[in-house]
Amino acid sequence: MTLSPPDSIHSGTTKGRPSRSNSKPHEAEPTPAPGVASISHLASKLAEYLTPAELKKVKEAYRFSDEMHLGQVRKSGEPYISHPIAVAEICADWKLDAQAIMAALLHDVIEDQDVKKEELIERFGPQVANLVDGLSKLEKIEFQSVVEAQAENFRKMLLAMASDVRVILIKLADRLHNMRTLGVMAPAKKRRIASETMEVYVPIAHRLGLNDIYRELQDLSFSHLYPLRYQTLAKAIKAARGNRREVVKKILDAVKNTLATAGIQAEVYGREKTLFGIYKKMRSKHLSFSQVLDVYGFRVVVDTVPNCYVALGTLHALYKPMPGKFKDYIAIRKINGYQSLHTSLIGPYGTPVEFQIRTQEMHRTAESGVAAHWLYKTGDQNMSDLQQRTHAWLQSLLDIQQQTGDSAEFLEHVKVDLFPDSVYVFTPKSKIIALPRGATPLDFAYSIHTGIGDHTVSVKINHEPAQLRTELHNGDIVEIETDPDSRPSPTWLSFVRTGKARSAIRHYLRTINLNESVELGQELLSQALAQLGIKGELQQSTIEKLLAESSAKSMDELYADVGIGKRMPALVARHIFGLMDGAIDTVPAPDSPGGPELNPVTIYGSEGVSVQLAPCCLPIPGDQIMGQLRRDQGLVVHTGDCSQAKRLRNKEPDRWIAVQWGTELNRRFDCRIRLLINNEKGILARVAAEIGESDANITYVGMDEDDEHMMTQLRFTIQVKDRVHLAHLIRNLRRVAGVNRVERERT
Repeated sequence: MTLSPPDSIHSGTTKGRPSRSNSKPHEAEPTPAPGVASISHLASKLAEYLTPAELKKVKEAYRFSDEMHLGQVRKSGEPYISHPIAVAEICADWKLDAQAIMAALLHDVIEDQDVKKEELIERFGPQVANLVDGLSKLEKIEFQSVVEAQAENFRKMLLAMASDVRVILIKLADRLHNMRTLGVMAPAKKRRIASETMEVYVPIAHRLGLNDIYRELQDLSFSHLYPLRYQTLAKAIKAARGNRREVVKKILDAVKNTLATAGIQAEVYGREKTLFGIYKKMRSKHLSFSQVLDVYGFRVVVDTVPNCYVALGTLHALYKPMPGKFKDYIAIRKINGYQSLHTSLIGPYGTPVEFQIRTQEMHRTAESGVAAHWLYKTGDQNMSDLQQRTHAWLQSLLDIQQQTGDSAEFLEHVKVDLFPDSVYVFTPKSKIIALPRGATPLDFAYSIHTGIGDHTVSVKINHEPAQLRTELHNGDIVEIETDPDSRPSPTWLSFVRTGKARSAIRHYLRTINLNESVELGQELLSQALAQLGIKGELQQSTIEKLLAESSAKSMDELYADVGIGKRMPALVARHIFGLMDGAIDTVPAPDSPGGPELNPVTIYGSEGVSVQLAPCCLPIPGDQIMGQLRRDQGLVVHTGDCSQAKRLRNKEPDRWIAVQWGTELNRRFDCRIRLLINNEKGILARVAAEIGESDANITYVGMDEDDEHMMTQLRFTIQVKDRVHLAHLIRNLRRVAGVNRVERERT
């Protein structure tokens, strides 16, 4: 994924400073338009709602931007200033305030023309300068990789958005105009920009309820990602319009007459589904275009909420409703504030027809989302529900930022929360909580408060005990049970869904268990360095270079990153080798005959969360073991014959290291055994007694009955000292009357 704007061309100069002539994306068949772009059309829009004094300030911003971009052109040949004007016009359609319009006109002057933020503060005030700064990329900072630079720029934009939502509204307007004029770019760049738009900006627009932009950006991205599919589908739609025009007119007339007879004042109109929406339905349901019958939908806009339901009943009397196709988003609105009644009916000629029924206010919010009631001040007591939801999401970005280690991780967390599909669950007090689809009770707990998530021990779903990894569904009632002594487990990262939960768990593991991670990382890095022939203390000059190039603040932070699997010790060691002016090409591979022999990492089983015994195979002392470095989970230890470990090792061989058991182990280890027994009275008691007499603890019992063969399979999780202790226990169990077979359970 990339987050950079289209490439630039360099020509012309601005008054008093060199100019960079950026070529931003443009129309497929551009017509050069030399000369000075005019803001007369923009000014007429702004005059409808801005005061003369505000309009004067906007014109000052235009003149400054025009001067800064003087001589700079787009690839189409148009003066570059035409782009900021177009962005400002989109913002004017949302009726954003004068400061936002000024920022839209100035949004490229810091990035492209080296205008300082201080100069903007002096000329236009701190709020306009902050908006422009939030929209500008960090081009003057050197990053280790393109990905890191892109992630950091994206983080900067989102955090600026968290303090002022106008930042993302201007950015979306900027991206929309760039996508509308993408045609002149090279095919590879068009695909790259379209892919970024689909992956990042489309879900942001959806999350903020900006449905008009959401749909247009989807279609524009689709047209550049899959141009042949887009053109083929567009032709099919055009051909089908004539065939379906009669059906659409018949439905419109019937609905209008029926609602009028019922005394309901309503606006009724048909709408064609977007090309990308039709394409997505064809892909997900494996349909041909001719099989997609509901290409058209109808919208009914009424005056009051009660009339929404009256109109629904009237439509159901007119056409038969399709079972299971009714959704009430008025009673339970979507996470982005969207409200409507959705119903699918069997129309004339047996064609499925979708209706959306809403009020005028709901319609305005559905089309413009947060831009319909844009909000940039916090603490407003009169915020609408949509504003409160948006404000809560923006605040969650700040929470994730505080708990996140780097830009790439922050981007990963935020992208998870941008998925549009949601499930709606209830607290025991009937409060509705919206979560991404696939969310678990732990996500629910962290959405309420980080402290509740950190101390979660068990959950009840619909008053029944359930596992923490259980996927939640619409309508579930979720009750979390906590314990002050409970702490997050690294295994939680394998199933939590929301960015807030993931960042909170990682933050805990990174901070609370820092000493353990530092010690493990130090040992792993020392071994990796030894393999390259580097022993002893590193020179201070090498350490300073390493920290400067790795973005770590200290060696302890670097060691901790290695210990939790965030950095690969072999790669860090090779980086150090390179800093010491070594010939890195001559370094022997870890398993090559020329490489020095490494001592395995010693495992005691009491290291805490930095070392985990894999739940798939539950290794115990005496087993042959191997270690896997997993990101943010530290070292995970598997048995040598674990089938899951073998599959993982084939995928990521560089993440595996040699490990061995220590000699002084003062704890017991979980192990699974399976028994096949006769169905007879008292046998479970005899088995349990034998386990106890063999000095083993039982932590879990499961049972599967086979009535046909009069046999039962018992599954125990027990705690033993080591492999010898387990062998002794198995021998004793085989002597119990009624036990036919005993074996250690493997994955």
